[in-house]
Amino acid sequence: MGLPVILDCDPGHDDAFAIMLAAAHPAIDLLAITTVAGNQTLAKTTLNARRVCTAAGIKGVPIAAGRDRALHGIAPVAAGIHGESGLDGPDFGEPVVPLDPRGALALTRDTLLAHPVPVTLVPTGPLTNVAALLLAHPELAPRIERIVLMGGSTERGNTTPAAEFNMFCDPEAADIVFSSGLPVTMVGLNASHQALATTEVVARFAALGTPLARICTDLLTFFADRYHQVFGFPVPPLHDPLTVAHLIAPQVVRTVPAAVAVELAGLHTRGATVVDLHGVTGRPPNADVAVEVDADAFWDLILDAVRALGSGPPH
Repeated sequence: MGLPVILDCDPGHDDAFAIMLAAAHPAIDLLAITTVAGNQTLAKTTLNARRVCTAAGIKGVPIAAGRDRALHGIAPVAAGIHGESGLDGPDFGEPVVPLDPRGALALTRDTLLAHPVPVTLVPTGPLTNVAALLLAHPELAPRIERIVLMGGSTERGNTTPAAEFNMFCDPEAADIVFSSGLPVTMVGLNASHQALATTEVVARFAALGTPLARICTDLLTFFADRYHQVFGFPVPPLHDPLTVAHLIAPQVVRTVPAAVAVELAGLHTRGATVVDLHGVTGRPPNADVAVEVDADAFWDLILDAVRALGSGPPH
């Protein structure tokens, strides 16, 4: 079996590709999917996880709903980027993949306890669920191999000038994760902005000709339009699946060790990740931080996953 993983997400166009890559690649053993409020409300992100799994034929992976707000308040949603459904663009229809009744915290706890080896957590939305788990069950820390997250940046933000969306939604949760003492890998905007869904990339999806590939094409087309409208990007980045790609092939996303702090109180900088790439603070590194992406190899992994899900038996 592959590397055991729990994917914690807020689908979200890029989360959808993270789900597909994690389910399709033999290097990953996707044990569970948990959802959190972020790109849209919890009800919508949970429905979207079920929609993606239904469309991709992903069966046997439990899906559970987690926190519907930040640790200390209600988080914003990103309807301006992901649309009112959180996955605007394709026509998904009604999902047939069920929802696990346990909830994200219980599902994660049960999965960590049941698995014979420690499990890697891959959060691609706000870190509320992961922080809630660490607060409620500190005894489970030895059951966590590492945390590979999408969020933050070594440079600037995308929700405020300083803060990336996932960090901005719940800075206190992010601070708990980075201060946990667990191995953390941060894949931030500085890396994901190197993984651009160019017109050539979208054409490769369209050329696959499967129903799932058409959904992917529609997702990327909508995402491109919104990124152009909101940020002026000629083509959009695809953030979240870089976490899974790094686990599959570490050379696709190169990292360096660094001390990372999350700003909690700054008037203009709340939610910013302060990344000490040059060791000027003297603080020891508490994370591996993504700095460079092999975009061609990344897109090959994504295309192969969509091809596999579109042509093989349900996973």
